[in-house]
This record gives sequence, structure tokens and C-alpha cells, in this order.
Amino acid sequence: MELNVKTLEGKDAGKVSLSDAIFGLEPREDILARVVRWQLAKKQQGTHQAKGRADVARTGAKMYKQKGTGRARHHSARAPQFRGGGKAHGPVARSHEHDLPKKVRALGLRHALSAKLKSEDVIVIDSLVAADAKTKALASTFETLGLTNALFIGGAELDSNFKLAAQNIPNIDVLPIQGINVYDILRRGKLVLSKAAVEALEERFK
Repeated sequence: MELNVKTLEGKDAGKVSLSDAIFGLEPREDILARVVRWQLAKKQQGTHQAKGRADVARTGAKMYKQKGTGRARHHSARAPQFRGGGKAHGPVARSHEHDLPKKVRALGLRHALSAKLKSEDVIVIDSLVAADAKTKALASTFETLGLTNALFIGGAELDSNFKLAAQNIPNIDVLPIQGINVYDILRRGKLVLSKAAVEALEERFK
């Protein structure tokens, strides 16, 4: 499968061949959902913690005698039903991470790339290089290309000027090829790959 290559200025720069094994799969939503869920669970801090009745700084003495008052039988004021008491079944600090086989993760990435190509949201750029680290100039370049919501994937080393200029533009993400992932691909409208990124992907899934 061949795709036209453009420069950042919007000019033609030849064609590039894309592997059907990476970009030509029929996207499966179940695999994409599994990988995204795994990624988001891994990102969760899990530092939420509520105080249970054992953690509340309050007396543990019996509130009043068991019999003769006509009131309900209670013991400690730390119990969850009282104001100032501990929380019943509250969140505790824990890891939300769960396992996902490497083969499923790799397959998820290929399905995400295939989904983008199928919806005609993949653009290949000759090279992601900016002459100056000027956000205004790069923003106008993206506007010319019609890129208002996009993920840019460069080679192993990103051009520092391009990265600095792009990081202040809303809804634009820039990642090296090592950082490519399913969640970021799916959350942005367009996927913009450099020729170096395409070659790296071909090498990775060879």
C-alpha cells in the first residue's frame, strides 16, 4: 500500500510503501479497548486513601451504657454511621496495574495504526524539522496543512526546534518513535508520521 509523502510546507515529496501487516489489518475494537484500559490503569496513581474507623483520631470508649437509656446500642463514636467517624469501605492506596500479554500490546498498536489508515487519518511527512523554535510560525504551518488535532511521531531523535515550537500548541502532541502508543494515537484526530518513524515501525514489526 502506497501513501503520498508531503513536506511541512505542503509540497509533494514522493511516495512511501506501508506494510499491510502493520497498516492493513481490520481493526478490532475489543483489542484496542483492552490495550487502552491497560494503559490508563498503569497511569493511575492509586494514592487515594480514606480513613477507616481504625484511623480516626477519636475516643474508642463506649458512648453510653448498654441498657436503661432507651436509646440504640452503640459502642465507639468512630463507627461509620456517626459524623466524624471512619469511612466504611473507603478507597485504599493500591496499584491499579494489571497484566496484558506483550503479543496483545503489539497487536493493539498495529490495529490502532490500521484504524487510523482506514479512516484516512494518516499523513506521512518527509521530516519533522523546524528552522526556528517559533510556535506562531509552526502553528500557521499546521493550519495550512489542516492539522488542528494531531499526534506527530518522529524518529528516534526529535528535532529540538520542532518539539519546542509544537509543545505550546493546543491539541498537538509530539513523540519519538519509542513513545508511540495506542491511547495517544486514538485520542488525537490525525496521525502524522515522519519517514523515519515509518521505517522504524517496519523494522519493529519485521
